[in-house]
Amino acid sequence: MNLIFFVNGILLGLGLAMDAFSISLANGLNEPKMTFTKMSIISGCYAFFQFLMPMIGWVCVHTVLFYFSSLQKIVPWIALVLLLYIGGKMLIEAFTEKESSEKNVTFLTYKILVIQGIATSIDALSVGFTISDYNLIKAIITSIEIAIVTFLLCVLALFLGRKVGTKLAGKAGILGGIILIFIGIEIFIKGVFLS
Repeated sequence: MNLIFFVNGILLGLGLAMDAFSISLANGLNEPKMTFTKMSIISGCYAFFQFLMPMIGWVCVHTVLFYFSSLQKIVPWIALVLLLYIGGKMLIEAFTEKESSEKNVTFLTYKILVIQGIATSIDALSVGFTISDYNLIKAIITSIEIAIVTFLLCVLALFLGRKVGTKLAGKAGILGGIILIFIGIEIFIKGVFLS
């Protein structure tokens, strides 16, 4: 382990965290009065899945490579369906919401949070292939680096989204839903057509 090893882990984390960053931005837009505790829970959930998925990929490479390679083909489809569902739900709620003196905000539930965590990190399964020559300790350290970078970027995105969401008021749910749908399409296109 040397400096290049740690820098590579951070760069890998930056690349993998972009989807979680974007979804965190959408969540912050949708819930402008989110508490710091909730922001930490959301960021922690995304970081956990960004840690878990590369480790699952690494284990698959070292155990059941044949089964994992056939599963790899459906990963973009899973991400697309999950994010279309969540984004579509946000759009429907934003358009069907009744106007009131205090805007109704669709709060992020634990179920939706877990779905978002899986959807944004499922492509990180393939990172297990890129780190397959690492021993277990190196794989864990790299996955921890990815998780830390994800956590920090998601907290930043939630702060930014919350700040902008306060200014956008009722339009934030629409923007958040559109962002989620575009992320799902982007993951799908990268996974199906560009891999």
